[in-house]
Parts: sequence; C-alpha cells; structure tokens
Amino acid sequence: MRRLDKDKKELLFAGTVLPANPLCLNEQRQLDEEGQRLLTKYYIASGADGVAIGVHSTQFEIRLPEHNLLEDVFRITSEVVDSCKIDRPFIKIAGIVGPTEQAVSEAKLAVKYGYDMGLLSMGGLQDLTEEEILKRTEAVAQIIPVFGFYLQPSVGGRIFSYDFWTKFVAIDNVIAIKCASFNRYQTLDVVRAIANSPRRDDIALYTGNDDNIVADLLSLYKFNVDGEERTVQFRGGLLGHWAVWTSKAVELLKLVKDFKANPTHEKWMNLQILNNQTTDANAALFDVANDFHGCIPGIHEVLRRQGLMKGIWCLNPDEVLSEGQYDELTRIQHDYPNLNDDTFVNEFLKQQSSKA
Repeated sequence: MRRLDKDKKELLFAGTVLPANPLCLNEQRQLDEEGQRLLTKYYIASGADGVAIGVHSTQFEIRLPEHNLLEDVFRITSEVVDSCKIDRPFIKIAGIVGPTEQAVSEAKLAVKYGYDMGLLSMGGLQDLTEEEILKRTEAVAQIIPVFGFYLQPSVGGRIFSYDFWTKFVAIDNVIAIKCASFNRYQTLDVVRAIANSPRRDDIALYTGNDDNIVADLLSLYKFNVDGEERTVQFRGGLLGHWAVWTSKAVELLKLVKDFKANPTHEKWMNLQILNNQTTDANAALFDVANDFHGCIPGIHEVLRRQGLMKGIWCLNPDEVLSEGQYDELTRIQHDYPNLNDDTFVNEFLKQQSSKA
C-alpha cells in the first residue's frame, strides 16, 4: 500500500492549488507531446503545488482502445515533474475511473509512474450500489492514497447518501475528497460526514465546486458532535477552472489564507467581489448556458488565446465550443482583466523559447 509522504500530506492539508490538466492535441487529433509537456511546465511555473492528469479535463476518451493515451499522459506528466527538479513538495495526482477491475489496474499504473494519489471518479457507475462503490474504493486504497471525488450528475456523476459518505471517510488511505457536487446540500453531506468521523483530521477537503470556488475556500463549517464543537473547512481546490489563469489562482488562494489569518472588512469585500467575478467567468468557461457541453473546449480556447495550446481540438470531434461561448469568453476577458494571467504567460513563453 502506497502512503503519501509526510511533507506532501502537510502541503495537502495546508491547502494548495491543484489544476486539472487538459489534453494537448494537434490538428489530426493526435497527442501533441511537446504541448503536453509545456502545459505541465506552465502549472509548475505558476506556483501550483501539484497537477492532476487523466481526469475529466484530460478527456475520458483517452482510455478508449482507438486512442489508448492514458499511459502516455501519465508518463509524460510524471517525467516533466521529475525533470523540473522542483524545490518544494509537489503532488502528482492520477485520475482513476471505471469499475473495480479497471480502477485497480489504473491505480497500479499510476504507482508505476510515481504518482502520489489517485483521484477516484465515481462517475459512470450507475449500476453499482453504494456498498459496491465503497468496496471499489477500498480496493483502490490498498494500492494508492485516494482522493475521493463527488461528481455532479450533469456531467456523469450521481448523488450519494449521507450514510455513504460516513462510510467513505472511514476507509483507510482515503485522505482527501474533492467536492464537485455543485450543490450546497450535497456539499454539506460530505462536510458533515468528515466532522463526525474519527478520521476527520486525516481527510483534506478540496473544492471542485466551480460555481462556488471562492465562497467554498472562505467557508467555515461548525458542527456539534457529542457536545464537542468541530470545525471543517476547504483547504484548497482541485479544479478544471484552475487549468487556466493558474498563477492568478495561486494569488487568490494566498488572499483567502491571508484573510483567514488577518480578517478585515476591506479584504472581505474584495473577496466577495472576486467570488462573483470568478463564478461569472466560470459560467463562460464551462458553458453553463448549454449544460456544460463546451466545458473542455472552453478551457482549451483560453489556453489557445494565451499561446499555451495550438488549438481547441478534442478526441471527440463533436466536442466544440457552443454557440455564443466564444463571445462569452471574450466578454469575461474584457470585463475581468484582473482574473487572467496573460502577462505571466507571455513571460513564461519567452523563457521557454530562450531555452529551446
């Protein structure tokens, strides 16, 4: 059983930025390995303390036999992280999906390439009972530390009971949960389960609620458990949204931490404004108006405009920007220049060119 290193566990609980890495393709919809390496270098340079690969933003189609790219993206990302010789703890997270046999196989592949944790998706398992999904989690946790993942139904997830989460957080080697339910009531189920668990100090809560990023990071939850007041909070984020403008995401998390340590009314007001601006930007990025159909191309388009990707191609040729989404992305670029990191990216790309 692989365990998370002490320094990386401390980092996870201190709270950090974990971007969900997209997939770089060329015009023939084949893997652009050079572009894939560049993206990971950008996340490292931005100050993120980890990356997640093989996740929704990387396109689940990488696992289809006609593409067979899962091992390639695991290998490439791991090689880049190792070659950069990062002088701080850095967490490599591998996306893991599918029924138990597939999930176990992917967990072993992640360990082969030196990944620290597995982001265990529970999407696409509609035929399994909650008990069967718990047993699947136990099987994966025997191989690699598990980063749980509450995925909203609109993109393939499902709703789980509070009882499910009380059992989920009790599993040894489950050490984090990404809550991406996009629903405050379902988010509360996860938070309350952690608060009531004997393992509450062993599980880091991360936001994946792209509609509520800043508010989640600011939130404090308090519960009375057998006469004892227990507090739970989101530590950081593992987000597709943070696959773009990543250096600004790092700045944002620092602002949140600074506010929590030294709160003032002015800081609170500024963060409330940032919260609403971020949600508006996410609506365009993730194509909320069209039920998230353009969420991956939306990420690609922002990266393309910055010069970090050559195009917005997806493995599925039908996965394109929705009508009006391009203009919405232009609107948020114009309305919220404080959210983008174009200046940082320009300097980063110049540095990469000089090394070539």
